Amino acid sequence: SDLLHLYLDVITIPSKDVVMVHEPKQKVDLTRYLENQTFRFDYAFDDSAPNEMVYRFTARPLVETIFERGMATCFAYGQTGSGKTHTMGGDFSGKNQDCSKGIYALAARDVFLMLKKPNYKKLELQVYATFFEIYSGKVFDLLNRKTKLRVLEDGKQQVQVVGLQEREVKCVEDVLKLIEIGNSCRTSGQTSANAHSSRSHAVFQIILRRKGKLHGKFSLIDLAGNERGADTSSADRQTRLEGAEINKSLLALKECIRALGRNKPHTPFRASKLTQVLRDSFIGENSRTCMIATISPGMASCENTLNTLRYANRVKEFGISPSDIPFSQGSGSRSDLSPSYEYDDFSPSITRVKELTVDPSAAGDVRPIMHHAPNQIDDLDAQWGVGSSPQRDDLKLLCEQNEEEVSPQLFTFHEAVSQMVEMEEQVVEDHRAVFQESIRWLEDEKALLEMTEEVDYDVDSYATQLEAILEQKIYILTELRDKVKSFRTALQEEEQASKQINPKRPRAL
Repeated sequence: SDLLHLYLDVITIPSKDVVMVHEPKQKVDLTRYLENQTFRFDYAFDDSAPNEMVYRFTARPLVETIFERGMATCFAYGQTGSGKTHTMGGDFSGKNQDCSKGIYALAARDVFLMLKKPNYKKLELQVYATFFEIYSGKVFDLLNRKTKLRVLEDGKQQVQVVGLQEREVKCVEDVLKLIEIGNSCRTSGQTSANAHSSRSHAVFQIILRRKGKLHGKFSLIDLAGNERGADTSSADRQTRLEGAEINKSLLALKECIRALGRNKPHTPFRASKLTQVLRDSFIGENSRTCMIATISPGMASCENTLNTLRYANRVKEFGISPSDIPFSQGSGSRSDLSPSYEYDDFSPSITRVKELTVDPSAAGDVRPIMHHAPNQIDDLDAQWGVGSSPQRDDLKLLCEQNEEEVSPQLFTFHEAVSQMVEMEEQVVEDHRAVFQESIRWLEDEKALLEMTEEVDYDVDSYATQLEAILEQKIYILTELRDKVKSFRTALQEEEQASKQINPKRPRAL
């Protein structure tokens, strides 16, 4: 998009770990000038760097983690059109995709290569893959005709995505097929920046199992465009919900990394659906996280580019201390931007963000996602009523820790959205249950009517049974009606809260 519009390039990569943004400014006397802002990361890549090189110094060091019974997470963050989906999923030509060049496939290739090593071959590990998306606070299985999934938590605080399908994969080609299937039904839309823009968070997971038990998991996440988080005051409710969920999930992701990096006693996983479903990928003695920030070099994207780099910079600071960051001044010459990047001097085993370590007794055992609803499960989406709930407590904590980014009006809006989404899922679930019950009622009433056709049927029994059916109907339908009324009230409160947001106050990252 930037090339088509011939925008001025405002990005320079003076060395292999520095990004410089030349931000256009204007003085009081209208004199224009450029203000240079410098950001330092573990590695920086320019537009000539292929996906293979980016993968080598970001996600590749994490592959061994899952073979050592660990949890690895790699996510791509940036504005729409900056290359997140290209980096994670491969080359695109319109809606056609070459999956073999994305980090999903490159990671899968290395997983199968590692399986052949003698020390891992003897473990007889099996490889599975899942692919799901999170859109407007709802989870959908991209490998099962976009089936809507429920996120539950059991008494041991283990989060489970009920109904999520795991597909066993034997080779890289199997993985490529699953990626194509998933991307073909991922929620997307057309924007000025991208004709095939992702509107959801996509999570592709490579899972290792040994004798059916979880051995390791690699979560590769293509996040939705971060600029969509600003769409919280749109007149269209769906756009508002998209923006609210993206805004909230990115804040929650940052806070979870900060809480784990600083060994805080509480991590606000429940503040967003994204961090909720990825909870077991963050906790444990051997959990590692990597972030890839993608930016657009054009002058028109300068504000979004700075937002992306600031977010990445904050995440980096939360994860590691300054003394842990490799600091090389670099020559500043263009020779540093050669295709080789002279990265061979660096050890690719360096953790990009942080090797997250927490107290095992506080985190609990890392357990596999179950694919059925177990007994004694507390539905995280069924917190009915106006009192406190774990989700609202985490949301409040999230907003308190980001007061500069989250105004009181925006917090009220997020709270209204969370309440509305919880009620929506409960109403739909109850409606489905009533529908199933109504089928049984029809069968019972049909049997009663057939009874009346007999010459000497028992009138007392008929009246008693019919009254019992009607009383049950009235009770259940009245309960559902009351919940629908509360849901309609929540819809109105969300709309009113969206109108109170001050559009002049920074709401997004």
